[in-house]
Amino acid sequence: MPSSTNVADGPGQQRAAGAALAAEEIAAHLVRAVWQIRRVVRRRVPRRLDDPALSPAQVELLGLVYERPGVCVKDAAGALRLRPNTVSTLVNQLVDAGLLRRGRAASDQRLARLELTGAATRLAATRFDEGTRLLAGGVERLSARERRILAAALPVVDRLITILDER
Repeated sequence: MPSSTNVADGPGQQRAAGAALAAEEIAAHLVRAVWQIRRVVRRRVPRRLDDPALSPAQVELLGLVYERPGVCVKDAAGALRLRPNTVSTLVNQLVDAGLLRRGRAASDQRLARLELTGAATRLAATRFDEGTRLLAGGVERLSARERRILAAALPVVDRLITILDER
């Protein structure tokens, strides 16, 4: 017997929790949810006047280097699903902006390793912390039961990311 608890299908929509969702419905809901969360975070975590105007690709590269300091251009290109020459162009732009620097790998001096500058590290950490605080405030407003459900879904979301990232 289906549960009487309802879950949102989307804005203003409800579905009985016991009703099975097709993979395409789940995917569409996740895409909408991720898009809306990103939009809210961008809107509610305002840029400061001293924040550089960065393209989405530049932001993604900075985020990758923040998560994986010392990544090389080839590996960054693979992780971002971009051509190495595109990543090289982004690297040059970010080096010129004072946000990224190239180091050399000890094992192979021909291999450039990417590192954030102090300014970029502070910018990334601040934006991450502010986004985390915003989301934490929303999570705190959920019921204890809703928080448990959300927390239980996180490993599944991580697994989905791994599946999607496979080549």
